Amino acid sequence: MNVAVAKTGKGRAVSDLFTSAEGRLPGSPSVIAVRREAFETYERLGLPHRRIEEWKYTDLRALVGEVLPLSAAPDAAALKRAADAVKVHAIAGARKLVLVDGVFASDLSDVKALASEVGFGTLREALEKDADLLKTASTDAVIALNAAMATDGVVLSIADGTQLSAPIQIIHLATAASASAFTRSRVMVGKGARATIIESFVAVGAKAYQVNDAVVLSIGDNADVAHIRLMDDAPDAVNISSHFVTVGANTKLNFFNMTTGAAVSRLQGFITLAGEGSELSANGVNLLQKTEHGDTTLVVDHAVPNCVSREVFRAVLDDRAHSVFQGRIIVRPDAQKTDGKMMIRALLLSDEAEADNKPELEIFADDVSCGHGATAGALDDSLLFYLKARGLPEKQAQALLIQAFVGEAIEQIADDGLREHVIGIAERWLERRQ
Repeated sequence: MNVAVAKTGKGRAVSDLFTSAEGRLPGSPSVIAVRREAFETYERLGLPHRRIEEWKYTDLRALVGEVLPLSAAPDAAALKRAADAVKVHAIAGARKLVLVDGVFASDLSDVKALASEVGFGTLREALEKDADLLKTASTDAVIALNAAMATDGVVLSIADGTQLSAPIQIIHLATAASASAFTRSRVMVGKGARATIIESFVAVGAKAYQVNDAVVLSIGDNADVAHIRLMDDAPDAVNISSHFVTVGANTKLNFFNMTTGAAVSRLQGFITLAGEGSELSANGVNLLQKTEHGDTTLVVDHAVPNCVSREVFRAVLDDRAHSVFQGRIIVRPDAQKTDGKMMIRALLLSDEAEADNKPELEIFADDVSCGHGATAGALDDSLLFYLKARGLPEKQAQALLIQAFVGEAIEQIADDGLREHVIGIAERWLERRQ
């Protein structure tokens, strides 16, 4: 039987967008060929929908509908607004790498200060000679679309034994309304290196925009890496991010994600523990309100023996917000002595809020210690009564309990300054709720 894919009007619009944008996309002829192949994959699959198991709770066809046109390169006015935003959102002491509407902004970045410790380049430059930066093994439609349309990103190489003197903050700023930005970054951390990488997504007056970002992170043996992701896009924005992480032997990776904005967001992470003796701590907090939809989908692949993974995720939902957590721990046949644990908790502040938690274990080895759990519930009435009986207004009492609820995940951030910064984000969200 022959099967033909019928294109809708929206499908034709996306095809036209790729054709019109092709001349603006960087890369050598071999890169353009990879882009066309990736777009054909996306065109064949279309936006993910609920009949795809991994996207069951985040139906992009229903929630998003179509991909917006590619954003134009930022003009002088956009860069001026971005510069003002950097002053507000830059983390003290961090070295900044700024992307504005999907384009690297060197004048807003600390390239010279970074160059003394880190090899730096942009995706736009790298694609003139290396098509591999766009290749992934995944057949996911949004990942394929990212490969087809990525305009820029940062390429970082941290040499063996390097101990970064300051965190690196990659700041994504959106200034263009009703447009899409496609970015992809590559970070290589050498053996024995120590680094902190922060990603921030921020709206600069833009509305109804879309972000499709990808990060490819490889970490060598005996390294220690913290990866902090802070997403605070516009209330009507769409943010889809994909992470591909490979961890070497005897390495520690501490990952944290906080989502406090965007109408629709999804972080999908694929982490492979490829070296023995490694430890992964993956934690996150979703703070959602109104009709916001936040999805965290994480696959942790224990490919070798003697590795440890811990996952702690918290979601706080108000109004008609919807939080999704899909976590899968895979233990390969040779990965004996694996120790993997996962716990997801959701706090519902409204009867109309929804939390879908789906923890999974796929175990193909027999000498392991693995477990998972998921809960959902409301604030404890007895604790609320206790606090109100001592003179606290109800909203303030709720805020204290919510802070305690998300605290377990936030406390996993080792750096004191970064932890206080994240606590401040949570406190500002609670203030807006009041």
